[in-house]
Amino acid sequence: MKQNNTFHPALRAIHWLMAAAIMAMLFIGVAMVATVSSLHSLLVAIHKPLGLMILLLVIVRLWLRFTTAKPALPAALPGWQKLLAHLSHWALYAMMLAQPLIGWAMLSAAGYPVTLGNVVLPPVVAVSNDAYALLRPLHSWVALALFLTVMLHLAAALFHGLILRDGVFSSMAGSGTSKR
Repeated sequence: MKQNNTFHPALRAIHWLMAAAIMAMLFIGVAMVATVSSLHSLLVAIHKPLGLMILLLVIVRLWLRFTTAKPALPAALPGWQKLLAHLSHWALYAMMLAQPLIGWAMLSAAGYPVTLGNVVLPPVVAVSNDAYALLRPLHSWVALALFLTVMLHLAAALFHGLILRDGVFSSMAGSGTSKR
């Protein structure tokens, strides 16, 4: 049986769409916190639906991850690197799920509705200053952890693609040049 060397095309498409959305979201989040100008309301108007889109995409992505074939990591990769690769991927999934939910809960605790067009989504927690005081910094800390983990993920991908050339990068890029 032939080994699959690339991820499913839908999984690859969602991966790259989410990569762009998450990077945009992180920079929009920093700009939102750093500005008090008229741009703030525009940034918030982009940030909320983009967060909901990321939440929906990560759910679809996890479903695809469990229902499609995945290429194996290179056999020559040391066990500790394979373990770190798996742990970092699950950390990314956890943060990609948690971050929009924390944001939604934070807005709910503050009494702000989360809307998608004309649809008002239900609050996920009751209005509470105490909850908001916990969730607001948590949203920032998870964003920072997500950014750092994404940067490590990018560094590892570039290491595999440019230095090792072992097919790990091409399995998600879909170039078909995998050596695995």
